[in-house]
Amino acid sequence: MFPETVLNLSTDLHWLAADPVTLARNLVGATFTVDGVGGRIVETEAYRRDDPASHSFRGETPRNRTMFGPVGCAYVYRSYGIHWCFNVVCHEGEPGSAVLLRALEPTEGLERMAARRGTANPRLLCAGPGRLCQALGIDSSLDGRPLDRPPFRLEPANAAVRLLEGPRIGITKGVEAVWRFGEAGSPFLSRRFLSAGS
Repeated sequence: MFPETVLNLSTDLHWLAADPVTLARNLVGATFTVDGVGGRIVETEAYRRDDPASHSFRGETPRNRTMFGPVGCAYVYRSYGIHWCFNVVCHEGEPGSAVLLRALEPTEGLERMAARRGTANPRLLCAGPGRLCQALGIDSSLDGRPLDRPPFRLEPANAAVRLLEGPRIGITKGVEAVWRFGEAGSPFLSRRFLSAGS
């Protein structure tokens, strides 16, 4: 169970207090690993407290409790009872906000990812939130854990990334929000964007 007080983010992770749309854009190109396994984030989605597609829209429940704080923690949930999804809790001024990691370009721990996923095809290791969590060994034991401590490593992008944007995937509400972001030209996206360069 995570602490009730707001996490005092390290200087390196103060940027996670941003609103989810800003953070979803800024996370593309960042490096994310769990116990040394991971890579570059290439696709994200933003979810806000007032967003009907968000788990937090109807208020705090035992399932979504982590979304309401503290900022800078992991929100991990099981989707449709099948696979885990990993989110970064954000927005200091609006509890209930988070960014879903949809895809990574795998760069570290590829052998461990391949063993977990049952494939050595790098394109299929982390393309999609369920694959990403399986490859990195993410499950509910990491829910509520602070991202500035092991087993996590999260570092901002060290160069500008050309972004694509589009509607989020797999939702029936809030479909008009253009809050899915991806790295243009990346072969590791979970799904193509309806934009040039995707």
